[in-house]
Amino acid sequence: MKLVKDILYGVNIVAVNGSTNSMINAICFDSRKVQLDDLFIAIKGILVDGHNYIDLALSSGANTIVCEDMPEKLVNGVTYVQVNNSNKALAIMASNYYGNPSKNLKLVGVTGTNGKTTISSLLYQLFKKAGYKVGLLSTIKIMIDDKQIPTIHTTPDALTINKSLSEMSDIGVEFCFMEVSSHGIHQKRIEGLVFKGAIFTNLSHDHLDYHKTFAEYRDTKKLLFDGLSKTAFALTNIDDKNGAVMLQNTKARKQTYALKTYADFRAKILENQFGGQLIKIGDNELWSNLIGEFNAYNMLAIYATAELLGLERMETLRLLSELKNVDGRFQYYISREKIIAIVDYAHTPDALKNVLNTINALRTGNENVITVVGCGGDRDKSKRPVMGHIASEMSSQVIFTSDNPRSESPSAIIAEVESGVEAQNAHKVLLIENRKQAIKTACQLANVKDIILVAGKGHETYQEINGMREDFDDFKIVKKILIDLNK
Repeated sequence: MKLVKDILYGVNIVAVNGSTNSMINAICFDSRKVQLDDLFIAIKGILVDGHNYIDLALSSGANTIVCEDMPEKLVNGVTYVQVNNSNKALAIMASNYYGNPSKNLKLVGVTGTNGKTTISSLLYQLFKKAGYKVGLLSTIKIMIDDKQIPTIHTTPDALTINKSLSEMSDIGVEFCFMEVSSHGIHQKRIEGLVFKGAIFTNLSHDHLDYHKTFAEYRDTKKLLFDGLSKTAFALTNIDDKNGAVMLQNTKARKQTYALKTYADFRAKILENQFGGQLIKIGDNELWSNLIGEFNAYNMLAIYATAELLGLERMETLRLLSELKNVDGRFQYYISREKIIAIVDYAHTPDALKNVLNTINALRTGNENVITVVGCGGDRDKSKRPVMGHIASEMSSQVIFTSDNPRSESPSAIIAEVESGVEAQNAHKVLLIENRKQAIKTACQLANVKDIILVAGKGHETYQEINGMREDFDDFKIVKKILIDLNK
Protein backbone atom coordinates (compact mmCIF):
# COMPACT_ATOMS: atom_id res chain seq x y z
CA MET A 1 0.00 0.00 0.00
CA LYS A 2 1.19 3.51 -0.86
CA LEU A 3 0.02 6.94 0.26
CA VAL A 4 -1.64 8.92 -2.54
CA LYS A 5 0.21 12.09 -1.56
CA ASP A 6 3.55 10.30 -1.88
CA ILE A 7 2.61 8.95 -5.31
CA LEU A 8 1.68 12.48 -6.43
CA TYR A 9 5.00 14.06 -5.43
CA GLY A 10 6.22 16.22 -8.35
CA VAL A 11 2.96 15.99 -10.33
CA ASN A 12 1.50 19.26 -11.66
CA ILE A 13 -1.87 19.25 -9.88
CA VAL A 14 -4.77 21.52 -10.90
CA ALA A 15 -7.31 20.53 -8.25
CA VAL A 16 -8.02 17.87 -5.59
CA ASN A 17 -11.34 16.62 -4.24
CA GLY A 18 -10.99 14.23 -1.32
CA SER A 19 -8.07 13.14 0.83
CA THR A 20 -4.57 12.43 -0.48
CA ASN A 21 -3.79 10.68 2.81
CA SER A 22 -5.65 7.60 1.57
CA MET A 23 -3.79 4.43 0.57
CA ILE A 24 -3.73 2.69 -2.81
CA ASN A 25 -2.64 -0.78 -3.87
CA ALA A 26 -1.61 -0.15 -7.47
CA ILE A 27 -1.75 2.31 -10.37
CA CYS A 28 -3.83 1.37 -13.43
CA PHE A 29 -4.50 3.14 -16.72
CA ASP A 30 -6.53 0.21 -18.10
CA SER A 31 -9.95 0.13 -16.41
CA ARG A 32 -10.24 -3.63 -17.09
CA LYS A 33 -7.31 -4.29 -14.75
CA VAL A 34 -8.54 -2.19 -11.80
CA GLN A 35 -8.99 -3.96 -8.47
CA LEU A 36 -10.04 -2.92 -4.96
CA ASP A 37 -8.31 0.24 -3.68
CA ASP A 38 -6.38 0.88 -6.90
CA LEU A 39 -5.67 4.30 -8.40
CA PHE A 40 -7.08 4.73 -11.90
CA ILE A 41 -5.59 7.36 -14.18
CA ALA A 42 -7.61 8.45 -17.20
CA ILE A 43 -5.41 8.84 -20.29
CA LYS A 44 -6.55 10.61 -23.45
CA GLY A 45 -5.19 8.30 -26.13
CA ILE A 46 -5.27 8.56 -29.91
CA LEU A 47 -8.15 6.08 -30.24
CA VAL A 48 -9.57 5.79 -26.70
CA ASP A 49 -10.23 8.33 -23.95
CA GLY A 50 -9.78 6.84 -20.49
CA HIS A 51 -12.18 9.44 -19.05
CA ASN A 52 -15.02 7.39 -20.57
CA TYR A 53 -14.05 4.47 -18.30
CA ILE A 54 -13.90 6.21 -14.93
CA ASP A 55 -17.26 4.75 -13.86
CA LEU A 56 -16.09 1.24 -14.81
CA ALA A 57 -12.90 1.74 -12.76
CA LEU A 58 -14.98 2.87 -9.77
CA SER A 59 -17.27 -0.15 -10.08
CA SER A 60 -14.18 -2.36 -9.92
CA GLY A 61 -13.07 -0.79 -6.63
CA ALA A 62 -10.84 2.18 -7.52
CA ASN A 63 -10.58 4.62 -4.61
CA THR A 64 -8.59 7.34 -6.40
CA ILE A 65 -9.10 8.88 -9.84
CA VAL A 66 -6.47 10.99 -11.60
CA CYS A 67 -7.78 12.82 -14.66
CA GLU A 68 -7.47 15.90 -16.85
CA ASP A 69 -11.21 16.63 -16.78
CA MET A 70 -13.12 16.29 -13.51
CA PRO A 71 -16.30 14.18 -13.83
CA GLU A 72 -19.60 16.05 -13.39
CA LYS A 73 -20.65 13.72 -10.60
CA LEU A 74 -18.17 12.95 -7.82
CA VAL A 75 -18.58 9.84 -5.66
CA ASN A 76 -18.28 10.29 -1.90
CA GLY A 77 -15.21 8.62 -0.40
CA VAL A 78 -13.30 8.69 -3.68
CA THR A 79 -10.29 11.00 -4.13
CA TYR A 80 -10.22 12.91 -7.43
CA VAL A 81 -7.04 14.58 -8.62
CA GLN A 82 -7.11 16.85 -11.68
CA VAL A 83 -3.82 17.23 -13.57
CA ASN A 84 -2.63 19.16 -16.62
CA ASN A 85 -1.29 16.12 -18.47
CA SER A 86 -2.27 12.57 -17.54
CA ASN A 87 0.57 10.97 -19.50
CA LYS A 88 3.15 13.04 -17.69
CA ALA A 89 1.44 12.45 -14.35
CA LEU A 90 1.41 8.69 -14.95
CA ALA A 91 5.16 8.62 -15.60
CA ILE A 92 5.99 10.64 -12.47
CA MET A 93 3.57 8.62 -10.34
CA ALA A 94 4.98 5.35 -11.67
CA SER A 95 8.48 6.47 -10.77
CA ASN A 96 7.34 7.46 -7.27
CA TYR A 97 5.37 4.23 -6.80
CA TYR A 98 8.43 2.10 -7.55
CA GLY A 99 10.79 4.24 -5.45
CA ASN A 100 12.41 6.23 -8.28
CA PRO A 101 14.51 3.24 -9.41
CA SER A 102 16.31 5.05 -12.24
CA LYS A 103 18.31 6.92 -9.59
CA ASN A 104 19.79 3.62 -8.39
CA LEU A 105 21.48 2.64 -11.65
CA LYS A 106 23.22 4.19 -14.64
CA LEU A 107 20.46 4.56 -17.25
CA VAL A 108 21.49 5.45 -20.82
CA GLY A 109 18.90 6.36 -23.44
CA VAL A 110 19.43 5.76 -27.17
CA THR A 111 17.37 7.77 -29.65
CA GLY A 112 17.37 8.41 -33.40
CA THR A 113 15.66 6.99 -36.47
CA ASN A 114 17.97 4.03 -37.07
CA GLY A 115 20.40 2.09 -34.87
CA LYS A 116 18.57 2.29 -31.52
CA THR A 117 18.02 -1.45 -31.17
CA THR A 118 21.51 -2.41 -32.32
CA ILE A 119 23.31 0.06 -30.07
CA SER A 120 21.24 -0.61 -26.94
CA SER A 121 21.32 -4.40 -27.43
CA LEU A 122 25.06 -4.51 -28.12
CA LEU A 123 25.81 -2.26 -25.15
CA TYR A 124 23.89 -4.77 -23.06
CA GLN A 125 26.00 -7.58 -24.59
CA LEU A 126 29.26 -5.74 -24.04
CA PHE A 127 28.67 -4.84 -20.39
CA LYS A 128 27.47 -8.38 -19.66
CA LYS A 129 30.71 -9.71 -21.17
CA ALA A 130 32.58 -7.23 -18.99
CA GLY A 131 31.09 -8.91 -15.92
CA TYR A 132 28.39 -6.45 -14.88
CA LYS A 133 24.74 -6.98 -14.06
CA VAL A 134 22.95 -5.17 -16.90
CA GLY A 135 19.43 -4.19 -17.96
CA LEU A 136 17.95 -3.61 -21.41
CA LEU A 137 14.72 -1.93 -22.51
CA SER A 138 14.44 -2.42 -26.28
CA THR A 139 12.09 -3.01 -29.18
CA ILE A 140 12.93 -6.70 -29.12
CA LYS A 141 12.87 -7.46 -25.40
CA ILE A 142 13.34 -6.32 -21.84
CA MET A 143 16.31 -7.92 -20.09
CA ILE A 144 16.58 -7.79 -16.30
CA ASP A 145 20.12 -9.11 -16.23
CA ASP A 146 19.49 -12.72 -17.39
CA LYS A 147 15.67 -12.62 -17.16
CA GLN A 148 13.93 -11.92 -20.48
CA ILE A 149 10.53 -10.28 -20.96
CA PRO A 150 9.09 -9.90 -24.51
CA THR A 151 8.04 -6.39 -25.61
CA ILE A 152 5.73 -4.92 -28.24
CA HIS A 153 6.49 -1.18 -28.13
CA THR A 154 9.84 0.54 -28.68
CA THR A 155 9.37 2.49 -25.46
CA PRO A 156 7.08 0.57 -23.03
CA ASP A 157 4.48 2.36 -20.92
CA ALA A 158 5.71 4.21 -17.85
CA LEU A 159 4.51 1.56 -15.39
CA THR A 160 6.34 -1.21 -17.26
CA ILE A 161 9.49 0.92 -17.49
CA ASN A 162 9.60 1.71 -13.78
CA LYS A 163 8.56 -1.79 -12.68
CA SER A 164 11.41 -3.20 -14.81
CA LEU A 165 13.90 -0.66 -13.46
CA SER A 166 12.77 -1.48 -9.93
CA GLU A 167 13.41 -5.18 -10.49
CA MET A 168 16.82 -4.31 -11.92
CA SER A 169 17.65 -2.16 -8.90
CA ASP A 170 16.55 -4.91 -6.51
CA ILE A 171 19.04 -7.43 -7.96
CA GLY A 172 21.93 -4.96 -8.20
CA VAL A 173 21.92 -4.06 -11.89
CA GLU A 174 24.45 -1.27 -12.41
CA PHE A 175 23.84 -0.26 -16.04
CA CYS A 176 20.66 -0.15 -18.12
CA PHE A 177 20.43 0.69 -21.83
CA MET A 178 17.11 1.90 -23.16
CA GLU A 179 15.69 2.63 -26.60
CA VAL A 180 13.86 5.94 -26.42
CA SER A 181 11.42 6.50 -29.27
CA SER A 182 9.91 9.79 -30.34
CA HIS A 183 6.47 8.37 -29.47
CA GLY A 184 7.70 7.55 -25.97
CA ILE A 185 9.11 11.04 -25.48
CA HIS A 186 6.03 12.79 -26.87
CA GLN A 187 3.70 10.66 -24.72
CA LYS A 188 5.77 11.57 -21.63
CA ARG A 189 6.65 7.93 -20.82
CA ILE A 190 10.19 8.89 -19.73
CA GLU A 191 9.18 11.74 -17.40
CA GLY A 192 10.67 11.28 -13.94
CA LEU A 193 13.52 9.08 -15.17
CA VAL A 194 17.09 10.05 -14.35
CA PHE A 195 19.45 9.39 -17.27
CA LYS A 196 23.21 9.05 -16.86
CA GLY A 197 23.61 9.68 -20.57
CA ALA A 198 21.89 9.83 -23.96
CA ILE A 199 23.01 8.81 -27.46
CA PHE A 200 21.75 10.30 -30.73
CA THR A 201 22.27 8.08 -33.80
CA ASN A 202 20.75 9.87 -36.80
CA LEU A 203 17.52 11.36 -38.07
CA SER A 204 15.68 10.56 -41.27
CA HIS A 205 12.20 10.18 -42.71
CA ASP A 206 9.92 8.32 -40.28
CA HIS A 207 6.80 8.67 -38.13
CA LEU A 208 5.53 11.75 -39.97
CA ASP A 209 2.05 10.25 -39.69
CA TYR A 210 2.38 10.94 -35.96
CA HIS A 211 4.56 14.03 -35.73
CA LYS A 212 3.26 15.72 -38.93
CA THR A 213 6.48 17.63 -39.65
CA PHE A 214 10.16 16.69 -39.66
CA ALA A 215 10.94 19.64 -37.36
CA GLU A 216 8.47 18.36 -34.76
CA TYR A 217 9.96 14.85 -35.04
CA ARG A 218 13.49 16.27 -34.54
CA ASP A 219 12.50 18.54 -31.67
CA THR A 220 10.75 15.67 -29.89
CA LYS A 221 13.97 13.64 -29.99
CA LYS A 222 15.84 16.67 -28.68
CA LEU A 223 13.74 16.73 -25.49
CA LEU A 224 15.69 13.72 -24.20
CA PHE A 225 18.89 15.79 -24.33
CA ASP A 226 17.24 18.95 -22.99
CA GLY A 227 16.30 17.03 -19.85
CA LEU A 228 19.79 15.72 -19.02
CA SER A 229 21.56 16.98 -15.91
CA LYS A 230 25.06 18.44 -15.83
CA THR A 231 26.39 15.17 -14.39
CA ALA A 232 25.19 13.20 -17.45
CA PHE A 233 26.76 12.90 -20.91
CA ALA A 234 25.19 13.74 -24.29
CA LEU A 235 26.77 11.74 -27.13
CA THR A 236 25.75 12.65 -30.68
CA ASN A 237 26.58 11.62 -34.23
CA ILE A 238 28.00 14.86 -35.56
CA ASP A 239 28.09 13.53 -39.15
CA ASP A 240 24.29 13.85 -39.08
CA LYS A 241 23.25 17.47 -39.62
CA ASN A 242 20.80 17.15 -36.72
CA GLY A 243 23.50 15.95 -34.34
CA ALA A 244 24.51 19.46 -33.31
CA VAL A 245 20.86 20.42 -32.75
CA MET A 246 20.56 17.78 -30.03
CA LEU A 247 23.31 19.50 -28.02
CA GLN A 248 22.02 23.08 -28.24
CA ASN A 249 20.26 23.32 -24.88
CA THR A 250 21.60 20.40 -22.92
CA LYS A 251 23.31 20.87 -19.56
CA ALA A 252 25.11 17.55 -19.97
CA ARG A 253 28.74 17.00 -20.95
CA LYS A 254 28.78 17.24 -24.75
CA GLN A 255 30.52 14.49 -26.71
CA THR A 256 30.53 13.74 -30.45
CA TYR A 257 31.35 10.80 -32.71
CA ALA A 258 31.88 10.64 -36.48
CA LEU A 259 33.39 8.79 -39.41
CA LYS A 260 33.65 11.77 -41.76
CA THR A 261 34.23 14.90 -39.69
CA TYR A 262 36.21 16.02 -36.64
CA ALA A 263 34.76 14.60 -33.41
CA ASP A 264 35.71 13.52 -29.90
CA PHE A 265 35.46 9.89 -31.04
CA ARG A 266 36.45 9.04 -34.62
CA ALA A 267 36.62 5.86 -36.67
CA LYS A 268 37.56 4.79 -40.18
CA ILE A 269 36.59 1.69 -42.16
CA LEU A 270 39.73 -0.05 -43.44
CA GLU A 271 38.14 -3.19 -44.89
CA ASN A 272 34.55 -4.34 -45.39
CA GLN A 273 33.29 -7.77 -46.52
CA PHE A 274 30.69 -10.44 -45.78
CA GLY A 275 31.76 -11.83 -42.45
CA GLY A 276 32.85 -8.52 -40.95
CA GLN A 277 34.87 -5.34 -41.29
CA LEU A 278 38.14 -3.86 -40.08
CA ILE A 279 37.67 -0.54 -38.32
CA LYS A 280 40.20 1.89 -36.93
CA ILE A 281 38.95 3.63 -33.78
CA GLY A 282 41.37 6.31 -32.68
CA ASP A 283 44.79 4.67 -32.97
CA ASN A 284 43.55 1.09 -32.61
CA GLU A 285 42.33 -1.37 -35.22
CA LEU A 286 39.31 -3.57 -34.51
CA TRP A 287 37.78 -6.50 -36.42
CA SER A 288 33.99 -6.42 -36.09
CA ASN A 289 31.52 -9.16 -36.99
CA LEU A 290 29.06 -6.44 -38.00
CA ILE A 291 29.00 -5.28 -41.64
CA GLY A 292 28.58 -1.89 -43.30
CA GLU A 293 29.10 1.79 -42.66
CA PHE A 294 25.95 2.06 -40.55
CA ASN A 295 27.35 -0.60 -38.24
CA ALA A 296 30.67 1.23 -38.07
CA TYR A 297 28.70 4.18 -36.66
CA ASN A 298 26.96 1.83 -34.23
CA MET A 299 30.25 0.31 -33.05
CA LEU A 300 31.79 3.75 -32.58
CA ALA A 301 28.81 4.91 -30.50
CA ILE A 302 29.13 1.77 -28.35
CA TYR A 303 32.87 2.31 -27.91
CA ALA A 304 32.37 5.96 -26.94
CA THR A 305 29.60 5.10 -24.47
CA ALA A 306 31.68 2.40 -22.82
CA GLU A 307 34.55 4.84 -22.34
CA LEU A 308 32.23 7.55 -20.99
CA LEU A 309 30.86 5.01 -18.49
CA GLY A 310 34.37 4.17 -17.29
CA LEU A 311 35.28 0.91 -19.04
CA GLU A 312 38.97 0.42 -19.79
CA ARG A 313 39.75 1.22 -23.44
CA MET A 314 41.59 -1.93 -24.50
CA GLU A 315 39.07 -4.14 -22.72
CA THR A 316 36.29 -2.36 -24.59
CA LEU A 317 38.01 -2.94 -27.94
CA ARG A 318 38.46 -6.62 -27.15
CA LEU A 319 34.81 -7.01 -26.20
CA LEU A 320 33.63 -5.09 -29.28
CA SER A 321 35.32 -7.66 -31.50
CA GLU A 322 33.24 -10.42 -29.85
CA LEU A 323 29.82 -8.81 -30.37
CA LYS A 324 27.33 -10.60 -32.62
CA ASN A 325 24.56 -9.28 -34.86
CA VAL A 326 21.22 -8.45 -33.30
CA ASP A 327 18.34 -10.55 -34.67
CA GLY A 328 16.81 -8.98 -37.76
CA ARG A 329 19.62 -6.46 -38.23
CA PHE A 330 21.65 -7.48 -41.31
CA GLN A 331 21.10 -11.08 -40.27
CA TYR A 332 22.24 -13.34 -43.08
CA TYR A 333 22.26 -16.95 -44.22
CA ILE A 334 24.38 -18.46 -47.01
CA SER A 335 22.85 -21.46 -48.79
CA ARG A 336 24.69 -24.46 -50.25
CA GLU A 337 24.34 -22.76 -53.64
CA LYS A 338 26.17 -19.71 -52.18
CA ILE A 339 23.04 -17.58 -52.36
CA ILE A 340 23.17 -14.96 -49.60
CA ALA A 341 19.87 -14.07 -47.90
CA ILE A 342 19.83 -10.98 -45.69
CA VAL A 343 17.00 -10.03 -43.35
CA ASP A 344 16.96 -6.47 -42.07
CA TYR A 345 14.51 -4.26 -40.17
CA ALA A 346 15.05 -1.44 -42.68
CA HIS A 347 11.59 0.17 -42.76
CA THR A 348 12.58 3.76 -43.49
CA PRO A 349 14.03 5.20 -46.71
CA ASP A 350 17.36 6.00 -45.05
CA ALA A 351 17.71 2.55 -43.48
CA LEU A 352 16.85 0.80 -46.76
CA LYS A 353 19.36 2.96 -48.62
CA ASN A 354 22.07 2.20 -46.03
CA VAL A 355 21.52 -1.56 -46.27
CA LEU A 356 21.49 -1.55 -50.09
CA ASN A 357 24.59 0.65 -50.18
CA THR A 358 26.33 -1.87 -47.92
CA ILE A 359 25.24 -4.81 -50.07
CA ASN A 360 26.30 -3.13 -53.30
CA ALA A 361 29.68 -2.21 -51.81
CA LEU A 362 30.24 -5.87 -50.91
CA ARG A 363 29.43 -7.20 -54.38
CA THR A 364 32.53 -8.57 -56.06
CA GLY A 365 31.23 -9.24 -59.56
CA ASN A 366 27.93 -9.66 -61.38
CA GLU A 367 25.84 -10.83 -58.44
CA ASN A 368 22.21 -9.76 -58.64
CA VAL A 369 20.55 -8.04 -55.68
CA ILE A 370 16.91 -9.11 -55.31
CA THR A 371 14.99 -7.02 -52.79
CA VAL A 372 11.70 -8.00 -51.14
CA VAL A 373 10.12 -5.01 -49.41
CA GLY A 374 6.82 -3.43 -48.42
CA CYS A 375 5.53 -0.74 -46.08
CA GLY A 376 3.42 -1.00 -42.95
CA GLY A 377 -0.21 0.06 -42.88
CA ASP A 378 -1.65 2.84 -40.70
CA ARG A 379 1.75 4.52 -40.68
CA ASP A 380 3.54 7.35 -42.52
CA LYS A 381 2.27 7.12 -46.13
CA SER A 382 4.65 9.74 -47.50
CA LYS A 383 7.64 7.40 -47.24
CA ARG A 384 6.07 4.69 -49.41
CA PRO A 385 6.97 6.02 -52.88
CA VAL A 386 10.42 6.98 -51.57
CA MET A 387 10.99 3.38 -50.45
CA GLY A 388 9.81 2.18 -53.86
CA HIS A 389 12.21 4.50 -55.65
CA ILE A 390 15.21 3.47 -53.54
CA ALA A 391 14.51 -0.26 -53.79
CA SER A 392 14.01 -0.20 -57.57
CA GLU A 393 16.95 2.11 -58.20
CA MET A 394 19.46 0.17 -56.09
CA SER A 395 18.40 -3.45 -56.78
CA SER A 396 18.74 -5.73 -59.80
CA GLN A 397 15.17 -6.85 -59.17
CA VAL A 398 12.57 -5.87 -56.59
CA ILE A 399 9.41 -7.52 -55.34
CA PHE A 400 6.93 -5.24 -53.61
CA THR A 401 4.86 -7.15 -51.09
CA SER A 402 2.80 -6.89 -47.93
CA ASP A 403 4.52 -5.87 -44.67
CA ASN A 404 2.20 -5.36 -41.69
CA PRO A 405 -0.86 -3.98 -43.51
CA ARG A 406 -2.81 -3.60 -40.25
CA SER A 407 -6.20 -2.11 -41.22
CA GLU A 408 -5.19 -0.97 -44.71
CA SER A 409 -5.53 -2.80 -48.01
CA PRO A 410 -2.18 -4.49 -48.83
CA SER A 411 -2.69 -3.93 -52.56
CA ALA A 412 -3.31 -0.21 -52.01
CA ILE A 413 -0.10 0.09 -49.97
CA ILE A 414 1.87 -1.77 -52.65
CA ALA A 415 0.46 0.57 -55.32
CA GLU A 416 1.71 3.58 -53.33
CA VAL A 417 5.16 2.00 -53.00
CA GLU A 418 5.21 1.26 -56.74
CA SER A 419 4.29 4.86 -57.57
CA GLY A 420 7.84 5.88 -56.65
CA VAL A 421 9.42 3.68 -59.34
CA GLU A 422 10.85 5.62 -62.28
CA ALA A 423 10.07 4.47 -65.82
CA GLN A 424 13.57 3.13 -66.50
CA ASN A 425 13.28 0.81 -63.47
CA ALA A 426 9.75 -0.48 -64.09
CA HIS A 427 11.04 -3.66 -65.75
CA LYS A 428 12.73 -4.69 -62.48
CA VAL A 429 9.49 -4.73 -60.49
CA LEU A 430 7.21 -7.59 -59.47
CA LEU A 431 4.11 -7.18 -57.30
CA ILE A 432 3.32 -10.18 -55.06
CA GLU A 433 0.95 -9.40 -52.19
CA ASN A 434 1.51 -12.63 -50.26
CA ARG A 435 4.77 -12.07 -48.37
CA LYS A 436 5.73 -15.74 -48.15
CA GLN A 437 5.18 -16.17 -51.89
CA ALA A 438 7.21 -13.02 -52.54
CA ILE A 439 10.14 -14.43 -50.54
CA LYS A 440 9.82 -17.79 -52.31
CA THR A 441 9.83 -16.09 -55.71
CA ALA A 442 12.98 -14.15 -54.79
CA CYS A 443 14.66 -17.42 -53.82
CA GLN A 444 13.58 -19.04 -57.09
CA LEU A 445 14.93 -16.11 -59.11
CA ALA A 446 18.31 -16.15 -57.36
CA ASN A 447 21.31 -17.79 -58.97
CA VAL A 448 24.66 -18.79 -57.44
CA LYS A 449 26.17 -15.93 -55.39
CA ASP A 450 23.14 -13.67 -55.84
CA ILE A 451 22.01 -11.65 -52.81
CA ILE A 452 18.43 -11.58 -51.51
CA LEU A 453 17.40 -8.76 -49.17
CA VAL A 454 14.16 -9.21 -47.23
CA ALA A 455 13.54 -5.82 -45.67
CA GLY A 456 11.08 -4.13 -43.34
CA LYS A 457 10.18 -6.57 -40.56
CA GLY A 458 13.54 -7.81 -39.32
CA HIS A 459 13.22 -9.37 -35.86
CA GLU A 460 9.40 -9.43 -35.90
CA THR A 461 7.94 -12.93 -35.67
CA TYR A 462 4.44 -11.98 -36.79
CA GLN A 463 2.48 -10.27 -39.54
CA GLU A 464 -0.29 -7.92 -38.39
CA ILE A 465 -3.44 -8.00 -40.53
CA ASN A 466 -6.74 -6.38 -39.47
CA GLY A 467 -5.87 -6.44 -35.78
CA MET A 468 -4.69 -10.05 -35.80
CA ARG A 469 -1.08 -11.18 -35.48
CA GLU A 470 -0.15 -14.29 -37.44
CA ASP A 471 3.15 -16.14 -37.02
CA PHE A 472 5.65 -14.90 -39.61
CA ASP A 473 9.43 -14.86 -39.30
CA ASP A 474 11.27 -13.55 -42.37
CA PHE A 475 14.58 -15.19 -41.45
CA LYS A 476 13.13 -18.63 -40.72
CA ILE A 477 11.04 -18.52 -43.89
CA VAL A 478 13.80 -17.47 -46.30
CA LYS A 479 16.23 -19.96 -44.76
CA LYS A 480 13.76 -22.87 -45.03
CA ILE A 481 12.86 -22.01 -48.63
CA LEU A 482 16.52 -21.91 -49.68
CA ILE A 483 17.20 -25.24 -47.92
CA ASP A 484 14.14 -26.85 -49.56
CA LEU A 485 15.08 -25.55 -53.02
CA ASN A 486 18.55 -27.03 -52.70
CA LYS A 487 17.37 -30.53 -51.72
